[in-house]
Formats: sequence, C-alpha cells, structure tokens
Amino acid sequence: MRLWFNLLCQDIDAQLQFYQALLRLPEARGTRSPLYRAVETEHFQLGFNAPGAYALLGLADRQPASARPGPREVTGYATFMLDTPAAVEAASLQAPQLGGQVLKPPYATYYGQWQAVLADPEDNVFRVSALGLPDPA
Repeated sequence: MRLWFNLLCQDIDAQLQFYQALLRLPEARGTRSPLYRAVETEHFQLGFNAPGAYALLGLADRQPASARPGPREVTGYATFMLDTPAAVEAASLQAPQLGGQVLKPPYATYYGQWQAVLADPEDNVFRVSALGLPDPA
C-alpha cells in the first residue's frame, strides 16, 4: 500500500517548489495536470490541488470563503520522518527562507524523537522529525 495525501492549495506551483526544496523530493511528473502537482517517494505521494479541484471533487460547499483565511484550526497534519536530527535542524532553518514558518523549533519529544512543527507558505501545518536526539553540544 502507498499513501497519497493531497492539500487543496491556492498556488500549486509554489507549494510544489516549497516541498521539493525543503524535503529534497522529486516531482511526480506522471500525475501533473492543470489542477495537480505532487512530490513523491516509493512510499507516498504528497499532492497539491488547485482551487478548481473543490468543484471536481464535489466539495464546492467546503471551499474556504477567502483565498487567504486567517489562522486556521488544525484538524490534521503530516509528519515527515527525516534521517537525522541534523536534517530536522536544517529543515527548520530552511522553511522560513522558502516562505514557510517555524511554529515550534526543534525539540526533544517524550518518545525520543527530535522534532519541529512547521507551516508551508499557505499555512498548512506539518512536522519534521527524526528518531533519536542530537548529540549533546
């Protein structure tokens, strides 16, 4: 089984560029369309749907009234498991440079992961995490 997860976005090209740069993932060119862009690995695809997808999916009544709503409630988020705690640090430094935000800087979780909470340029929340903790300084 593979997981395909989609975000409904205002600017699918900007979202594609953000996640490609931040996570160093290739574009899923075979699925590119006027309404869709995606990055992928052998295990998952993260897709970005243009606003026209609301109507296509029968979700027009659930489309936000504003293209840029204020701070949103969070009802779900993705966690990208990176290879090392240093990769979590690097992603946290790079996210703001790419137009995203650091909502919670890297920290040690109670379950032994090094993790940060970030938001992409359209304010979708996600985490980057790695098993283990960084070496003490």
